[in-house]
Parts: sequence; structure tokens; C-alpha cells
Amino acid sequence: MSRFLKNFKNLKYPLHCENCEGISDVENPRHHPSYEITLECNLDCIFCYSRIARERPFKKGYYGDMDPKVITISQFGEPLLVGEKEIVRIVRELRNIFGNVRLDLQTNGILLTEKICENFDIVMISLNAGSKERYFQIKKRDFFETVVEKIKMSSKITHTIVRTIFIPGINDDELPKIAEIANSADEFFLQPISVYIKNKELLEKLDLVRTESIAEFLKFALKLLDIAPTRIPGCFLLNLKRVLKDIEFEDLKFLKRDVFAEFPEIRRDWRFKI
Repeated sequence: MSRFLKNFKNLKYPLHCENCEGISDVENPRHHPSYEITLECNLDCIFCYSRIARERPFKKGYYGDMDPKVITISQFGEPLLVGEKEIVRIVRELRNIFGNVRLDLQTNGILLTEKICENFDIVMISLNAGSKERYFQIKKRDFFETVVEKIKMSSKITHTIVRTIFIPGINDDELPKIAEIANSADEFFLQPISVYIKNKELLEKLDLVRTESIAEFLKFALKLLDIAPTRIPGCFLLNLKRVLKDIEFEDLKFLKRDVFAEFPEIRRDWRFKI
């Protein structure tokens, strides 16, 4: 337990979370502003919320305040489907509008190129399996080796984060393998899953008891620190530190997350389309 506590104190906020309201004292914090491009994707992940979001109207464009420090591209769908030329155009237009703003890319990595990497301050690449076989089971496509190579490429060009969703009963046994792959990147970002009822295939395979357990998620994160520079969401870490002011570290095993969400929403105002 003393080793776990020491590792917990060594956990740092991901660079992606810097300047986000989630690591401040703001009431009802919102995520970074984002530029949304599409709900479509070249994968079909069993846990993804973009497939649920397709059931409601979608408006392409910039969401958030007009004085951002960070803009994420994007939180829905796979933005690189529009191609390298269009992504670079959007990035340059955003910099023309907002000046010296940090631009973060969230992507599955399949269509990533050197030129795209050069235009972003942070590239977050999703990888939720440590083997070709498990990748196909989760994502329904065979791009595992491609993504591993794109992680290596991006890591040589810009600040690269490998983002993994913690899915007990589905990918937890492969987390050490993913962490080894992520060791070539700057950060390994482990994120607890949000569960949407309409993702029925996920619910059939998910270990819900362990998914709800805060201690279970934290246990994996702390163990993975020995393999890669592991981070957890800044808002999650901030709230853990707040809770630990009132309870003992070992009592975290009694706490549960509310893992269910009804619908993924953008809690920011739409402003414009480039």
C-alpha cells in the first residue's frame, strides 16, 4: 500500500488537460473548446459514443469561447477522414483566428501523416488493444500494426499521447502490452470508460463491477507507471485528491463510479464553421 500511495503522489496531469476547466475550481467545468468535423469513422469500436451521437443532429464547426488557450480536433468521429489537405487548412485557419493557441488532435491514427503531426502541438492516438487479434475484436477492423507504426512516427515529430480506454473484461489483460507500445510516446493516457446503454455488445462483455470500481482503475494505472509514463484524466485525478482529504487511501476500494451516460453532448456553444 505504501508503494501504491507513493506512485499515486507521482501521478501527473496529462499535458492535454492543462488549461482545462476540469483541473480548476470552476463549478460545472467544461472541456476544451473543440472544432468538430464529422461523426463518421473508419472503425466500429464496441464502446464508442460517436455511433450513439449519430442519432441526433450534428453541426460541423467550432464550439467554445472566443479566447481559447487550447482547441481539440475533435471529440467526435475520426477527423482525418477529410484528408491531410483539409486538416492542415483548418489548423491554419484556426491559428489565423486565435493566434498562439495550442492545438490538440484526437485520432485513431490510421490516416496520420508526418505533415499532420507537424501542424499539431499534441497528437493523441487511440489504441485500446495490445495485439492484432484483440484490436480486431474491439474495433472490427485490421489496423493494429498501422497504428503502432504511426505512434512511432508521431513520437519523433510532436508531443504524442497514446490514449487507452480501460475496459474491464475486454482489454485489461492487454494493458501492459499497450503500455509497452506507448513507451515510445511522451505519455500513456489511461481513461475509464463511459457506458452507453445502446452499445449492447459492450454491455454483454463488460465486467461492470470492476468498471464501477475506482480502486480497480487506479490499481491498473499505478502498476502501469512501471512500464510507461502513465497519466489519468486531470479531472479524475483532481477529484481523487479532494476525496483523499477526507478518507484514507485504502478506503478507495469502497467507492464506485457512476459509469452510465445517456448521450454524449457538446456542452459549449457553436460559434462558426471554417
